[in-house]
Amino acid sequence: MKKIPMRRCVVTNMSFPKNELLRIVKTPTGEVKVDVTGKLNGHGAYLKKDLEVLATAKKKKILEKVLETSIDDSVYQEIEKILHD
Repeated sequence: MKKIPMRRCVVTNMSFPKNELLRIVKTPTGEVKVDVTGKLNGHGAYLKKDLEVLATAKKKKILEKVLETSIDDSVYQEIEKILHD
């Protein structure tokens, strides 16, 4: 039986299988990107694929605290677009 990698959502603080989460990465150059492949270099934070979780993260600035950088609205819009697909 294959082991399923588990990751912790930074908003809900619950562990989920990696494929149920979305990875947000602060690259070594300081950019913040949505990592759909899960393989980008840099410091990553995981979000549950849920619009309510995204709203909470944006309201409480959780991603900004975890990644220690300011996050542009375009990143949140990109995440929202991915969640709608």
